[in-house]
Amino acid sequence: CRQAGGRPAGLYGPGEAPVATAVDHKETVHHLTKGEKIFRLQIEGESDTQFVLIKALQFDHLGTNPVHADFTRVDLEERTTIRVPIHIIGEAVGLKEAHTVLMHPTNEIEIECKVANLPDSIEVDITDLEAGGILHASDIQLPLPTMKLMSDPEAIIAQVAENQHRETEDDTAEAGEVAGQAEPEVITEKKEDEEG
Repeated sequence: CRQAGGRPAGLYGPGEAPVATAVDHKETVHHLTKGEKIFRLQIEGESDTQFVLIKALQFDHLGTNPVHADFTRVDLEERTTIRVPIHIIGEAVGLKEAHTVLMHPTNEIEIECKVANLPDSIEVDITDLEAGGILHASDIQLPLPTMKLMSDPEAIIAQVAENQHRETEDDTAEAGEVAGQAEPEVITEKKEDEEG
């Protein structure tokens, strides 16, 4: 992002005074939509390019158009804690069994890593997950050995569970069949009464 007019932005950072600046709107939106978290910011009048992390983003009344951004200066070697989206890949072997369903209650985890290594997302392969199997946050292979899981290790990421809703539907169908068999008998009895 370069200061070329556009949207106002604030630049903050350790040991330095806040700077009011502006960022190119189109370029900033392009980077944000790609899910980028670290930006190179060139301030006019300064020779050094600064690495910054998005701290806060304000949107217009529709909630779609960024109108102000706050950035914080970062050292690429500094460690930070961040929430990262989880992308489930593969089809669990347990889903081939009847009446099973995939539950995915957690769609992100919190990790600690170097700013330079911030991942956009983490892929989790569930191909080997069997019926009744549970994948916890502690089971996730983080992209780098220097990354540390900060989320609850017991948090459920994915689970192949029995579909309770399906059983309820079967029970309802059976109850309907019983009611259907009983109804003609009542009608038959009424007809016999009318003939008599």
